[in-house]
Amino acid sequence: MLSVISYPVFLSSVVAALVLSISLFPVGWFEFRPEWLGLVVFYWTFRAPAQFGILLAWCLGLLLDVLEATPLGVNALAMGLLAFLVLTVHQRLRMYPMPQQCLMVFLLLGINQMLVHFLKQMLGADDAGFSYLWPALTSALVWPVFCVLLDNINRKLG
Repeated sequence: MLSVISYPVFLSSVVAALVLSISLFPVGWFEFRPEWLGLVVFYWTFRAPAQFGILLAWCLGLLLDVLEATPLGVNALAMGLLAFLVLTVHQRLRMYPMPQQCLMVFLLLGINQMLVHFLKQMLGADDAGFSYLWPALTSALVWPVFCVLLDNINRKLG
């Protein structure tokens, strides 16, 4: 848990994650793009569970729904669930070494991606296969760098 939370760092990380979530990627790499907003929600809920929780994650998911032009509530529900799951395991997660944290990032963001995929299927999207899990895997691979970077920035500015 961080002793001092830098709110400008939080705000800039959310803005950067939203920009990266809608930024253009090459067509072949689009499905491998990390779930940036999910990583931000995971990080801030993990590091500061008293300040950042389910309601804030839901609002960020709603904002992502508006930016991606998906049906309202799909990403909001998924981000709220992600924050809830991180809140349930954050005390144990702090004691895990980085490889186990990466595995937890993969599992929880995988659940997030499965829920989004399921809701989009229920609303009529025609996407088949398990390719929707690639963002969870790439997010887990990015997690060590992401976590250390935000920890250092928050420590310097906080």
